[in-house]
Amino acid sequence: MKDQLKLTAAQGVLQFLEPYIELGVGTGSTVDIFIEILAQSGLTLSKIFTTSQRSARKLKLHGFDVLNLSEIKKPLPFYVDGADEIDSSLCMIKGGGGALTLEKIVAETSKTFICIADESKHVKKIGKFPVPIEVIKEAIKPVCWTIENELGGLPVIRKNFVSDHGHNIIDIHNLSFDEPKVMEEKLNSIPGIITNGIFANRKADTLLVGTPSGLKIFK
Repeated sequence: MKDQLKLTAAQGVLQFLEPYIELGVGTGSTVDIFIEILAQSGLTLSKIFTTSQRSARKLKLHGFDVLNLSEIKKPLPFYVDGADEIDSSLCMIKGGGGALTLEKIVAETSKTFICIADESKHVKKIGKFPVPIEVIKEAIKPVCWTIENELGGLPVIRKNFVSDHGHNIIDIHNLSFDEPKVMEEKLNSIPGIITNGIFANRKADTLLVGTPSGLKIFK
């Protein structure tokens, strides 16, 4: 059932896309479905960029020519990605798949960020899902100490996982989300953290939610 809802959300993206545009594609199970739909659509893209090796492999498998992010020369018209949680204001927690650094970079370099999700990801308030952070190895202990003592969070190092860049991911539980932007900025200020998975300063512009009754669009 959940895959059907993801399919509904992913199919909704096609109404926004035009032939020969440049497109950013994110990472995750809903994005996997979107890539398959994109391949079946016959839509010709000018250029396509992605945020992870996982998505790059899937795009290439479907015949797309994936360019390196360093080749982005102007803001992308659209970036399509999922979320682990997204609220009514379109603030998100992302990075469950560990690709948060490039996801945040591509989001910042895109004019329109379309988030696709099944209805379970659309919540009143973000924060139940732990916030991923990408951290350089030498900073793991100091970062964990700061999170525990200054932010009241519970950091858990993700086991048997490193990012595409070779860094550790720490998942932070029990953070306060009364002001998501403030929490995002506090995490940004801790030395050793490369990126955190709160997308409040750069929120989604459009949310496509798959529900049993069909597609719902939020802006």
